[in-house]
Amino acid sequence: MEKVLDVYKRPYDKAYPVVCMDESPKQLIKETRQCIKAKPGQIKRIDYEYERCGTCNIFMANEPLKGLRYVKVTERKTKKE
Repeated sequence: MEKVLDVYKRPYDKAYPVVCMDESPKQLIKETRQCIKAKPGQIKRIDYEYERCGTCNIFMANEPLKGLRYVKVTERKTKKE
């Protein structure tokens, strides 16, 4: 792991860019109830019931030594993506 982290300490070299990629599936949810406002001396009350609204996938590629980032959000993950 230390060798991987050392890569980020190298100076930027256009011929050998450091590119990182990651993907993350996310569940899309919607709150179904309004929270109850707080009275003096109480905290706000929140109901944790929610409605599931599908999923999406977040793909990210970045070049940390140059400060560039590319993000793409898709509705589904298929072989094409």
